[in-house]
Amino acid sequence: MREEATAFVPGHITGFFSAHPADDPTIAGSRGAGLTLTDGVTVTVEPVAEEASESIVILDGEMIEIEPVDIVLEALDVVARVEAESDLPLGAGFGISGAMALGTALAANAVFGCRLSRNELVTIAHGAEVQAGTGLGDVVAQACGGVPIRLEPGGPQENKLDAIPARARVEYVSFGELSTADVLAGDTDQLTAAGKEALSRVVEEPTLLSFMYASRLFTREAGLLTDQVAKTIGDVTDVNGQASMAMLGETVFALGTGLSDAGYDPSVCATHPAGALLR
Repeated sequence: MREEATAFVPGHITGFFSAHPADDPTIAGSRGAGLTLTDGVTVTVEPVAEEASESIVILDGEMIEIEPVDIVLEALDVVARVEAESDLPLGAGFGISGAMALGTALAANAVFGCRLSRNELVTIAHGAEVQAGTGLGDVVAQACGGVPIRLEPGGPQENKLDAIPARARVEYVSFGELSTADVLAGDTDQLTAAGKEALSRVVEEPTLLSFMYASRLFTREAGLLTDQVAKTIGDVTDVNGQASMAMLGETVFALGTGLSDAGYDPSVCATHPAGALLR
């Protein structure tokens, strides 16, 4: 057993997706595409005192309950202290719960000598997030890095991945939270139809420009656009920029300097060249 281990997991912005439920959470998931980010979550795992019977989860200095993390620790049959630091806001469409689940799985495997493979750990983290209702595809994308295209739902054993072969500067502004669980628990037929159409477009033309166009179209057709997000996307379009809405959060992301050119003061990062990794 090691004293501690630390993993970095890139943030993930989903541009569009279609929901594909199943009884087995490791098979359920989504198809879609998104951007992984150099802004992300750093997760450190260490054993708790021998007399402790419950795990502790801390995010940015505050104790917090994140169900996917609890499910991962239970699946690994360990009790741990999980301390995470995030560059990104929680609940705003950046895959924070997925990042924490995956980071916990990678670091706990190292600390406690669980001897599981990368695919096994990604499967556990993906299944934990699906079971908790906090996401459907972030974990698989975050394990991959780059600009991944998820061609099939499910964990890495089920999911077929491709990617847009490009890197980009990414700007983003967040105006608030949207509940992923509430959206996924509702009627997703309209959303899924829009997601399938968007995926077909990007598979036919796997470029960043095609991805941004498909993402904007999906946002409108899925009925997820808020007034503030619509205004911001319009402002970026007016200066010939490319912007869309992060799924699922009241967040607008743009490529290049689109938000800056439109007069906003965005956070700036880039697409991440690799997936989640141990430090």
